[in-house]
Amino acid sequence: MPITVLCIPVLSDNYVWMLTDEDTGCVAVVDPGECAPVRAAIEAHGGRLDLILLTHHHADHTGGAETLRDRYGAKLVGAAADAGRLPPLDMALRPGDRVAIGDSLGVVMSTPGHTLGHIAYYFDAPPSLFCGDTLFSLGCGRLFEGTSEQMYASLHEFDALPAETQVYCGHEYTESNARFALAVDPENEALKKRSEEVTALRAKGLPTVPSTLASERACNPFMLAADAGELGRLRREKDHAR
Repeated sequence: MPITVLCIPVLSDNYVWMLTDEDTGCVAVVDPGECAPVRAAIEAHGGRLDLILLTHHHADHTGGAETLRDRYGAKLVGAAADAGRLPPLDMALRPGDRVAIGDSLGVVMSTPGHTLGHIAYYFDAPPSLFCGDTLFSLGCGRLFEGTSEQMYASLHEFDALPAETQVYCGHEYTESNARFALAVDPENEALKKRSEEVTALRAKGLPTVPSTLASERACNPFMLAADAGELGRLRREKDHAR
């Protein structure tokens, strides 16, 4: 059986993703920026945590990691390239490495841009991408450390993944991303439909993610950018948008 995924809202707009391998009961969380809500979810679902997967070093993605590891004896997993800025790792991973959650195998993808050591995790049963702050629904991460060339390449690392891949990003930014996307691509019919869907979900207090790679390929201006130069221009405009 495949992994199942639970959304855990933390902080002001972060999402932690809790993955359970249905065959083995093995449990992982991705980017626990805060301990208490994650611990509550773990306890509500059996009190087991085996792995903590980190995409990058920012505190809103790592803040609860060491406390959770100490509480549950979980192994802490992250990028070898960024080990000096992450909490002490039990498993230091490189691009192409595999990580197992029970019988479910994921592959590590290098996705610099937001930070230089950023990685993503892809599992194929079902197709699921845990991309931290690289790809958002209708957006991409700020270029805090990397270049537009790196971000453009990172977004296109996902080109070979199936269209139905679920995109589990790190923040609830979709509503503001939709406003910007419509400003730069006002005639995009798929984007208009997605924007209406997002507005309806947020009006009910519901998450707008996961989205799918098919949707992002049709609607996301950063994935539709012709080249790194255009992506960089869009990112600068988004940085200053209200």
